[in-house]
Amino acid sequence: MPTWKIIISFLLPALSLIGIPWAIHNWIEVLSFGSSFASIAGFILILTGVSFLAWSSVLFVAFGQGTMAPWDAPKKMIVLGPYRYVRNPMAIAIITTLWGETLLFNSFYILGWSLVYWILNYVFIVFIEEKELQKKFGESYSKYMKEVPRWMPLDKAVHFDP
Repeated sequence: MPTWKIIISFLLPALSLIGIPWAIHNWIEVLSFGSSFASIAGFILILTGVSFLAWSSVLFVAFGQGTMAPWDAPKKMIVLGPYRYVRNPMAIAIITTLWGETLLFNSFYILGWSLVYWILNYVFIVFIEEKELQKKFGESYSKYMKEVPRWMPLDKAVHFDP
């Protein structure tokens, strides 16, 4: 597994999870709603989101021979780990992390960024990515789309053999 692929696979999430929230937190007035409970819940959401993002990214590099970056997309279809429950675990992981940052940094603006991020991903995924994946993987991806939801994880893993 090439090290540069792992590093590149974290560029877009780093910008979404660190760069933009940092700018929002430091350049825009923070609306405070913090408490110890909010900080702990935020930290738990961040750990959960980052863990799932790392897991999904490693699967892309190790088994898919690519990264989450559109310019280095996986060459093989991945239906392992979190992809057996939901089609877009990376986007969900980033949004979960952003919600954790919202609580940790007491910022409604980061919550707003999470909504913008979700809308941008939704448009990209529905109108571009899914069409490209259907062309690339054919009937296997079409079957996967029917069995695994886009955003809301299943309660049981799908047993899928592309």
